[in-house]
Amino acid sequence: MRRASRYARCQMSEVHPARSRWWEKHASAWKVLLDPAGEALDSAGFARLVGQAEMQGKDLVFVVGGADGLPETWRGHADRLLSLSPLTLPHELARVVLAEQIYRALAFLRGHPYPR
Repeated sequence: MRRASRYARCQMSEVHPARSRWWEKHASAWKVLLDPAGEALDSAGFARLVGQAEMQGKDLVFVVGGADGLPETWRGHADRLLSLSPLTLPHELARVVLAEQIYRALAFLRGHPYPR
């Protein structure tokens, strides 16, 4: 996330499912929940998603579930469900993969040669 912060304001934080109403705090943001049943995008498609949000002046909030996944009630607050992989990933690894894709998308959108 530190590398991605060169291109845009980025932060990663943990929330406790029983005490969080993250969708209220980020009411105007595009809310993307990571879910195995979600849409699969390649890196170029992910970059398009990030670019569309930027062009519309929207923040993006990505939500990764913990070891037990996401609470079912959270799905109704999502603007989009996204799958990082058809494989089951530990939530810590899913966060790393997501952070890398955010960095890759922002670098690509800024014309940086990194994403080949």
